[in-house]
Amino acid sequence: MLKGKSAVITGGVRGIGGAIAEEFCRQGADVLLCYRSNEEAAKKTAEQLKQYGTRVEVIKGDISDPIHGEAAAKLAVEIFGKIDILVNNAGITKDKLIMRMTASDFNDVIQANLNGSFYFLRAVAPFMIKQKHGRIINISSIVGIRGNAGQVNYSASKAGVIGMTLSAAKELGKRGITVNAVAPGFIETDMTEILTDEQKKSMTNAISLGRAGKTSDVANAVVFLASDQAAYITGQVIGVDGGMSI
Repeated sequence: MLKGKSAVITGGVRGIGGAIAEEFCRQGADVLLCYRSNEEAAKKTAEQLKQYGTRVEVIKGDISDPIHGEAAAKLAVEIFGKIDILVNNAGITKDKLIMRMTASDFNDVIQANLNGSFYFLRAVAPFMIKQKHGRIINISSIVGIRGNAGQVNYSASKAGVIGMTLSAAKELGKRGITVNAVAPGFIETDMTEILTDEQKKSMTNAISLGRAGKTSDVANAVVFLASDQAAYITGQVIGVDGGMSI
């Protein structure tokens, strides 16, 4: 589905981002993985993904720094000659109740999750406009739609990602660029492993399909939106939540 395509994936080393990167490579895409800190894990992931026969490169940086987005876009063009796909996946959490949440807790999450996604979108847009083609997929969250206690900062950032997606879709559509968002629900990752069994059971009970999602469930949706099969889909928010949002 993605043979001959090139992609930039933020937070592409593990979890949902790692699953997206693997499925992209499996489908024939070259990928640039953006990561923040774990260089050893990034190199290991890159080597593992090369088994699929595509080019895999990594770049280190902080998504909350606008310079990182510009550097990643330029590097992708230098290596692959183009940028067909951007997946804004990287993000952080600093969950606390409102009364205990500091200004720093709020601002840090907004800066990484929302501003970081904008910086990368802005960085790749000129290249995609010149090509008259592009796919941008922003990873939001069910809490950006429904909210969640203890996640005012995270919910606000992910709701902002949805608003950004809709506006960018209107602005870039006539340039041949689609912009969509994927809103995962309760997905089994390293982040959810820290939850207690009681918390996991409570969340699973709210899911129509009766189970937590897998990272591959999200990756499959992203691959579809990045493919030519989704050429007439833009400005949409695709829930991958097993019915948790209904």
